[in-house]
Amino acid sequence: QVQLQESGPGLVKPSQTLSLTCAVSGGSITTNPYYWSWIRKPPGKGLEWIGYINFSGSTSYSSALRSRTSISRDASENRFTLQLNSMTAEDTAVYYCARENPTLQHVDFWGKGTQVTVSS
Repeated sequence: QVQLQESGPGLVKPSQTLSLTCAVSGGSITTNPYYWSWIRKPPGKGLEWIGYINFSGSTSYSSALRSRTSISRDASENRFTLQLNSMTAEDTAVYYCARENPTLQHVDFWGKGTQVTVSS
C-alpha cells in the first residue's frame, strides 16, 4: 500500500515562497508509469491541480501557476517537493500530494493534506 505524507509550514507570509515535501512509502517514485502530483483545495472552491513530476523526473505544471511553480524530487529519499513562489492570500488552501496512474487516468493514492494559510 502506497502512503504519502505532506510536510511543511502551515503559515506563510505574502510574497514568500512555500516549500512542501511529500514523503512516499510503500512504492518508489521512480516506478514506471506513475506521476507524483500536487493538488490543492482553496476554501469554498474545488480541487485545483498544480503539477506533477513523473517516474523519469519530467515535470508538468498548471498553466495558471507555471510561472511560480517548481516540483523536484530526491529519489534516494523517495520524496518530492513543491515550491510555489510569490504567495498571496489566493494561495491559501489545503495542499495534497498524490499518485496519479496515467494508464487508468486517475489518482489512486492521496496524502492526508496539509493546510497552508497565507497571512501577514
